[in-house]
Amino acid sequence: MLEIRPSCENCNKSLPFDSKEAMICTFECTYCVSCVNDVLHQVCPNCGGDFSKRPIRPEKLLEKYPVSQIVVHKPVDIEAHLKRIKKK
Repeated sequence: MLEIRPSCENCNKSLPFDSKEAMICTFECTYCVSCVNDVLHQVCPNCGGDFSKRPIRPEKLLEKYPVSQIVVHKPVDIEAHLKRIKKK
């Protein structure tokens, strides 16, 4: 089951459970669509994988399957990230 993390790891923008702007990689690193497109260039800085739109958990299931309250805020070293993706 997905954690449904509450914010973008890079810019810390709020991404509630029903956000249409949340993107995740295969390890559930969570970023907003702006950071994925404009900063990360569709490459996860943690695993090197791509991103997919995070599914929206139905509101009726939130009590039984609550979303994560843990904020992961690790701003990306943009320069290092761009160097890594250019080497590929």
